[in-house]
Amino acid sequence: MGTSFGRGGATGFTQDLANADCIVIQGSNMAEAHPVGFQWVMEAKARGAKVIHIDPRFTRTSALADQFVPLRVGTDIALLGGVINYVLQNELDFRDYVVNYTNAAAIVRDDYVDSEDLEGLFSGFDPETRTYDPTSWQYAGTGDKDDHGQDHEIQRETASALQHETHGVSVNGFPPRDETLQHPSCVYQILKRHFARYTPEMVAATCGVSEEEFLAVCEAWTSNSNRERTTALVYSVGWTQHSVGVQYIRTGAILQLLLGNMGRPGGGIMALRGHASIQGSTDIPTLFNILPGYLPMPQAEDHKTLQEWIDSVSHPGSKGFWDQAKAYGINLLKAYWGDAATPENDFCFDYLPKITGDHGTYRTVMDMIDGKVKGYFLLGQNPAIGSAHGRAQRLGMANLDWLVVRDLFEIESASFWKSSPEIETGEIVPEQCRTEVFLFPAASHAEKEGTFTQTQRMLQWREKAVEPQGDCRSELWFFYHLGRMVRERLAGSAEERDRPVLDLAWDYSTHGPLDEPSAEEVLMEINGFEVESKRPLSSYTEMKDDGSTLGGCWIYTGVYADGVNQAARRKPGQDQSWVAPEWGWAWPANRRILYNRASADPEGKPWSERKAYVWWDPEAGENGEWTGHDVPDFELTKPPSYRAEEGSSGREALSGDDPFIMQGDGKGSLYVPQGLIDGPLPTHYEPIESPFRNPVHGQQSNPTHKGYDRADNPLNPSPPAEHSDIYPYVFTTSRLTEHHTAGGMSRNLAYLSELQPEMFIEVSPELAEERGLEHMGWCHVITSRSAVEGRVMVTDRLRPLRVDGRTVHQIWLPYHWGSEGLVKGDSANDLMGISLDPNVLIQESKVGTCDLRAGHRPSGLALRALVMDYQRRAGVDQHPHGAPIVTVGDTAGEGSDRDPSTRKSGDS
Repeated sequence: MGTSFGRGGATGFTQDLANADCIVIQGSNMAEAHPVGFQWVMEAKARGAKVIHIDPRFTRTSALADQFVPLRVGTDIALLGGVINYVLQNELDFRDYVVNYTNAAAIVRDDYVDSEDLEGLFSGFDPETRTYDPTSWQYAGTGDKDDHGQDHEIQRETASALQHETHGVSVNGFPPRDETLQHPSCVYQILKRHFARYTPEMVAATCGVSEEEFLAVCEAWTSNSNRERTTALVYSVGWTQHSVGVQYIRTGAILQLLLGNMGRPGGGIMALRGHASIQGSTDIPTLFNILPGYLPMPQAEDHKTLQEWIDSVSHPGSKGFWDQAKAYGINLLKAYWGDAATPENDFCFDYLPKITGDHGTYRTVMDMIDGKVKGYFLLGQNPAIGSAHGRAQRLGMANLDWLVVRDLFEIESASFWKSSPEIETGEIVPEQCRTEVFLFPAASHAEKEGTFTQTQRMLQWREKAVEPQGDCRSELWFFYHLGRMVRERLAGSAEERDRPVLDLAWDYSTHGPLDEPSAEEVLMEINGFEVESKRPLSSYTEMKDDGSTLGGCWIYTGVYADGVNQAARRKPGQDQSWVAPEWGWAWPANRRILYNRASADPEGKPWSERKAYVWWDPEAGENGEWTGHDVPDFELTKPPSYRAEEGSSGREALSGDDPFIMQGDGKGSLYVPQGLIDGPLPTHYEPIESPFRNPVHGQQSNPTHKGYDRADNPLNPSPPAEHSDIYPYVFTTSRLTEHHTAGGMSRNLAYLSELQPEMFIEVSPELAEERGLEHMGWCHVITSRSAVEGRVMVTDRLRPLRVDGRTVHQIWLPYHWGSEGLVKGDSANDLMGISLDPNVLIQESKVGTCDLRAGHRPSGLALRALVMDYQRRAGVDQHPHGAPIVTVGDTAGEGSDRDPSTRKSGDS
């Protein structure tokens, strides 16, 4: 989302789905996983909108949709690429929007070579490191450097694409454009050539959908995307948790830009978050490589000074609002270190930790197994059953000195040392397990005050309903007092290493019998204020880079404007406009639809009265202003006629028709010249584990994916490697309405446990017959990592599909069970290996290959023997990484059957 539009997060708000003329839900079972928000889909349908659900499994969302399209797991890019090809071949793009508001007219360097001509690889590929030199991807005339001037191998290790969540691409100067869209090297023509291969026939053969179903999707999407009508796209983790997850989202973004649906009511892309504050946990992150407001963590080698770090964020010479990055960064440092942060010491920049590579959660697990990690904090996480490759997670935690778990119940990550499957296999011996576990009872959401930042970027304040019982405490209490006690122990230290802790601004007031820190005080610090007067800032534009203001998260500035907790507003809908700006507060600037300048044409007039949202009013203010139903996502007084002067940069370089103000060229990106590790355009790759050879290109899977090639992280073989038939079926996982994530809360509640009491495995009637399974009997699923069992659910919700001339059976599992709680069962996450998207290091946990057998799985040593026998037969014991990664060209692994030098572009 960030590289496409300039910011991460949902581009609109759930209530606006009611204004859509068509809603496409893909990678999400919204009715069951997000039932409250789904009411607005139903409202749109009642108003006449067409609802389409594209998913491997028929669900309650499918039942309420006008059209359900089943597809093979892991083929979404092929299907969406087919829709893009349909749009381009039939000239159905919203041409005025595309020419003015996207980079379609930008001309790319002559030495760029597309994946269509290199069998699935782009120009600049290095087969030894499996990374790209993106020099040839750049716009013509903009120099040779990519966005960071960094090696792509370093960018993959540090998941640098996450740092683009609110950054977009940087563009120096004004690249050449051909607004006729006829230049062979302009983005539009590159796009046409790139997606030309994705014909209805190819989509059907790859995805397992019928051509009729596919063409019906194309017709509905395009006929409801124009001046008068808009289509909304909805996705969730069914897209993100893939080795090409970022490119899934990119494909959807390209389509929505081509059809002119971005920044307009009833359009946009609704990125559904997993639960109440997932959005908040990336805005103010729990991630290793970004700081609050998506400022990148400085890197030890590249950012030795404050100015080097700031320049890596602002990209001097680029357009857009990142020209104020110095103010955003210094305000954060002032919020951290207060009076100690001065211009003379670079505002304590040297205190800020620096990253040196991959410090992500899966790298940490491997380091735990290797004895490189001594201690671990777990808060709101249950990796023993909730993360990919549960066995590795548990073995890693068993090799720590200490583990702190804060939770409502004794979850599996607190009890792994006495109740995990590895106890039966002898891999963990309770009496010998070295890890000392500290289990702290946590306060629930009803027992503490604070904010959630939910799916639509909206902060909502929650009041404390009851006092926490016994020793239960909030996270705010825990970390404030932990910090206080550490600082007290270090008091008087002369060690330079202790200064960053001792100099922290840690002067929060407390209240009540438990000495609870003030959450509102913390929110005000996050908002920011003038240091001298303590006046809360109203906008991030008030931030200064001289130390006179501070703010803990620049995108949240305004949530405490005028000294009022804006997140606590709950004005009833009937008492305000349909946009409901006085219910909670949305970042940035309480703006509900991002990029809403694009809801008006280049002259500032609504594309149509029916879809009017924000427009230019020449009579407002002194010389005209932007106005409308929402806070304009544009400089308020900059007229549509404004044109930037040659050589200008920052905000001044944004013309009056540049609606994507966080982008380096002010345009939505159909093509991304920088910021992504795996290519400037999406292309279909097979999942890391697949029973099929890639039908589109010779390159089998994402060549740049992040993997951990270790014996304790085996992967099932995929073509062109031999023995992929040992794991002949495809499995996928998702959630149930009745349980929450790994089940730590819901499996300890009697009424929810009664509603969904047992782990089960869904199969089609055809697969049940093939494997001799009985409905409500037992079966077990086997991968090269483990085997899990569950009750058999024989259902028509899973349909066998025809792919590459043969039938593929798909298996579905929920992932909510473990060894603790009122109801127990095997964890589906034990089946997963660890393979990651190279851009954001998220795991591919929505697709894998497996075998399926009737009956209970074995236990103890017999379980390991079963898994190892499969490994031996599949050759995984000799080749843990499963298959050659690069499968084209002279450096392709053994078994490659395609050489790009022997095939013409366009051959399939």
